[in-house]
Amino acid sequence: MTRRGVSDAPANRVRIIGGRCRGRVLRFPDLPGLRPTPDRARETLFNWLGQRLDGLRCLDLFAGSGALGFEAASRGAAEVVLVERDARAAAALEANAALLGAAQARVVRAEGLAWLAGECGCFDVIFLDPPFAAGLLPAALAGAATRLDADGRIYAEFAARPDLAGWRVLREGRAGLSHFCLLELA
Repeated sequence: MTRRGVSDAPANRVRIIGGRCRGRVLRFPDLPGLRPTPDRARETLFNWLGQRLDGLRCLDLFAGSGALGFEAASRGAAEVVLVERDARAAAALEANAALLGAAQARVVRAEGLAWLAGECGCFDVIFLDPPFAAGLLPAALAGAATRLDADGRIYAEFAARPDLAGWRVLREGRAGLSHFCLLELA
């Protein structure tokens, strides 16, 4: 059963794990390659970043379910930009932003790398979790380097570790098939 193209199946849900929206459930469409960041990885990430992101500007470049971006919004980020190319996923992101009352979240329907190459400003935290099979992470890291504030951080999630020349790995971990790390420019 679907509502506005968003499945009600448990597999198409993700729960916010911290902040003012803790426990709220987000629904997203069943799309090839869309796999939300696991709860354990998000918990680890936000332990690394600090539980509060008050005043920070965050980018969720390949937003998909929006789990990372909405988690940042729940934890006080001043602005969260969620970029998603798929129309159904973008519509679900907009519906979830309204459901959560996340006025600081802005959904942009665009291809991530093209959007990043435009005039989008700089960010304190950038979440990069592109579809693993697409091989977009190296190009996304290169583009994100130009959009990162001087003391900013990048969270990257991948199946196989990419070349991280030019980056300092601050922390890294694994959850299921996903490997992840927190990076800053070297």
